[in-house]
Amino acid sequence: MLNYSIFINNEDVTKKFAKYSQIYGIIFIALGLLGILFPGIMSLTSALFIGWLMLLGGFIIAAQTWQVNKKDWLGWLKALLYIVVGAMIILNPLSGIIALGILITAYFFIDSILNFILAFNIKPASSWWIVLLNAILSLAIGIYFLYAMANPIKTTLLVGIFVGISLFFDGVMLLTLASASKKES
Repeated sequence: MLNYSIFINNEDVTKKFAKYSQIYGIIFIALGLLGILFPGIMSLTSALFIGWLMLLGGFIIAAQTWQVNKKDWLGWLKALLYIVVGAMIILNPLSGIIALGILITAYFFIDSILNFILAFNIKPASSWWIVLLNAILSLAIGIYFLYAMANPIKTTLLVGIFVGISLFFDGVMLLTLASASKKES
C-alpha cells in the first residue's frame, strides 16, 4: 500500500503540490471542455498523435537496432511493427480511433481502480471524497464505453467526449485537492 503520510506532513511538498495542481487542474479542465465540445476533433487528434508517436518510435527502434546489432531480427521486427501500425493509424485514423476506444475503455477501468485505492488511502483527508467520485465516474464511463463499442460511429464521438470528460474531472479533482492541501498546511 502507498503511504501518503510523508506527503501530508511535508509542508514544502504540500505547497508545491497545491501550486502545480492548480495550474495543471486548469489545463486539464480546458482540455476536457475542448474534448466535450469538439469530440470528433479530440478523437482524431488523439488517434493521429498516437499514430505519429508510434511511427517515430519505430524509426528510433530501427536506428537503435542499426547502431547496436544490425543482425538483431527481433529489433527490426519491432521497428517494422511500430512503423506499420503507426502508418496505418495515420492513413486510416477511423480504425485508429476504434482501436483507441478499446484502449480507452481499459484505461477507464484501470483509472477507476487506482482512484478507488487512492481515495481510501487518503480517506482521513477532507477531500478524499472527490477522488472517490472520480473513481466512480471512471468506472461508469468504462462500463458505458464497453456497451457503446458495438457502434463505430458512437465510438468515434465517444472517444473525444469521454477523454474530455475524464480530463475535465481530473482537473476538478486536482483543483479540489490543491484547495484542500492549502487549508491543511
